[in-house]
Amino acid sequence: MSDGYTARFPQRLRGLFAAASVLVSSSILLLTPGTPSRVPAVGLIAVQAAAFWWLGARPAPATLIVLAASAGLQVLFPGFGPGLAFVVLCTYAWLRPVARTWWVLAAAVVAVCGPAAGRGRWDLAGLWLAAALLAWSWGALARARGARRQAERRQAVLEERARIARELHDVLSHTVSVMVVQAAAADDVWDIDAAKAREGLRRTEQAGREALAELRFFLRTVRGEDDVPAEPQPALSGLDGLAATMAGSGLPVSVRREGGGEVAPGTQLSVYRIVQEALTNTLRHARASRAEVLVRIESGEILVRVRDDGSGGGPPGRDGHGLLGMRERAELLGGTLRAGPRAEGGFEVEARLPTPDAA
Repeated sequence: MSDGYTARFPQRLRGLFAAASVLVSSSILLLTPGTPSRVPAVGLIAVQAAAFWWLGARPAPATLIVLAASAGLQVLFPGFGPGLAFVVLCTYAWLRPVARTWWVLAAAVVAVCGPAAGRGRWDLAGLWLAAALLAWSWGALARARGARRQAERRQAVLEERARIARELHDVLSHTVSVMVVQAAAADDVWDIDAAKAREGLRRTEQAGREALAELRFFLRTVRGEDDVPAEPQPALSGLDGLAATMAGSGLPVSVRREGGGEVAPGTQLSVYRIVQEALTNTLRHARASRAEVLVRIESGEILVRVRDDGSGGGPPGRDGHGLLGMRERAELLGGTLRAGPRAEGGFEVEARLPTPDAA
C-alpha cells in the first residue's frame, strides 16, 4: 500500500554511501593481516559497495545484498559489527512505505542476529536486535515526517488553487452576467428606442472595462509583482453601488443595514462577494422582479440575507461553482451558509459570519 510519498535517493548520496562502506569494511583487512578469509572478504566488500550504489534504483535487491554481505563478513570476522546493515535498513524504511518494509526488517534481524546467535552470543544478538528495530523506526519516522510535509505542501497548493478559482469566478461571473443582460436589453429595444439601446451598450462597455481592470489587478497580485497599486477591495460600503448596477440591468435591489460596529476588511470582502454572487444568480436564473439584501451586524456575528421573488427553484447556476464559492467563503471565516427556495416563493441565501470579537 502506497502512502503517496516518494522519497528520492540522490546520486551523490549513493556515491557517498558506497565509498563509506568500502572505508568502513576495509578496516577488517588492516586489522587481520595474513588471514585466509581476506580474499572472500574483499569480494564481499566490493559486492556490498556496488549494492549501496544501486540502492536508489533497486532498493529491495540492493538492501538484501548488503544484508547478506554484512552477515557473511560477520561469519568470517566475528569481531566485525553489522553497522552497515543498520544503515541500509534505515534507508530502506525511509524509501518505502511501512507496509512494504516488514519483510526487510525480518531479513535484517536474521542477518544481524544470526551470526551472533550461531556463536552462542545471545547477549550480542539481543543488542543487535534492539539496534535493528531502532534503525527501522528511524527510517519509518523520517518517511512519515516527509510525507506529512509533502501533504501540507499539496494542501497549500489546493487551497491556493481554490482561492484563485473563487476570486476569478467572483470577478468575472457578476460582470459578464451584467454585460449579457445589458446587451440583450439593448438588442430588444434597438428598433424602438435607439437612445436607450445606446445607453445599454455604454453600460456594457463600462462593465467590460471594469472587469478587465479588476482581472489585471488580480493576475498581477497572483504573480507577486511588486508594482501592483494598492487598490481598495470591495467592502460593505460598496453594496449600494452593487445594487445600482443590478437596477441598471433590470433587477431592482433594496439594501438594508442594521446594527453597527467594526468589521474586519476580510469579512467585509466576503460579505460583498456573497451578496454579489447571490444577486448574480438571481439576475441570471430566477426571473425575479426584485431582490432584498439584509446585512445585520450583531454581537459577535454578521447576518447576510439575500431574497428574491423569482421562480424559487434550484436552477443549475445555483448548484454550481457560485454556491460552492459562497459556502467556502463562509466556512473559511468559521461561519455557515444555507441556500434554498422559500416556502412563500423565491430563493434565499443566508450566511452567518463570526466577527473577531466572537472568535
